[in-house]
Amino acid sequence: MILVTGSAGFIGGNFLHHLYKENARRQVVCVDNLTYASNLDYIKPLIDSGFVIFRKADISSKKTMEKLFSEFNPDYIVNFAAESHVDNSIHNYQPFIKTNILGTINLLECSLKLKDLKKFVHISTDEVYGSLELDDENSFTENTAYKPNSPYSASKACSDHWVRAFNVTYGLPTVITNCSNNYGPAQNKEKLIPKIINNALNDIEIPIYGTGDNIRDWLYVDDHCKAINLVMKNGRIGETYNIGGGTEGSNLNLAKTILDIMGKPHSLISFVTDRLGHDKRYSINYDKIKNELGYTPDYRLENGLRITIDWVKNGN
Repeated sequence: MILVTGSAGFIGGNFLHHLYKENARRQVVCVDNLTYASNLDYIKPLIDSGFVIFRKADISSKKTMEKLFSEFNPDYIVNFAAESHVDNSIHNYQPFIKTNILGTINLLECSLKLKDLKKFVHISTDEVYGSLELDDENSFTENTAYKPNSPYSASKACSDHWVRAFNVTYGLPTVITNCSNNYGPAQNKEKLIPKIINNALNDIEIPIYGTGDNIRDWLYVDDHCKAINLVMKNGRIGETYNIGGGTEGSNLNLAKTILDIMGKPHSLISFVTDRLGHDKRYSINYDKIKNELGYTPDYRLENGLRITIDWVKNGN
């Protein structure tokens, strides 16, 4: 049985849909605390079908996690549960410590008691690597030193180190994935792409930090889910895998592309005071997962954006 944490969140929910399309016969236990960023309606059809067993629970409660692990005895754990919005972490980082660090440690400790655990897959971010300069031709690899610059990325870096420590010290069968910026259906409207789409639909100014020259690699969520599934099945224990979309570009060009697709004027773009500690550029080298597990992204940026725009337009 697979236990998925953060399963009503954006990436977790899409991962459930990905698993369902692949093999609807195997049940999945889903754990989510149903915070503001959760979307239970998105996975409700999977719950109603019997494919998903849902439990509302907080991973920062060790007693609750112990009961769940004892009840279901999963052989695979996929940990999506995390506070993930950088702006929120700047204003109040305590929830990030509680969930991203202490919650992950609870899951690791509970996992040690599982007799048949095959793999603990920990989902992380490329933000743990810090920032590249705009003119830097290098990309983040699995050997890039950690250098987090925001409270969010610091909390994820810390959790990654704990996952690695439990593998090396206690022999827990862990794997870590570090992905680039995700987008797609069911993403919370606080994130950049859904915010641009929603504002454009309502002809509201679109805030872009600084001059908009910050560069990100955009990863369509189903490509990410496909990669995680490959790691869960065939990833080597104790390893880290970077997952990218191969769609690097500036935030300003991203906003213009979305506006062009939607037939909206670029004049909706409004430049605002830059975010504190705003990383300049992320760039992911995903050769390792490509060569070892056969991963390549299926979605080009414009195709993924069109699907996402349609999803938002339809009021989902």
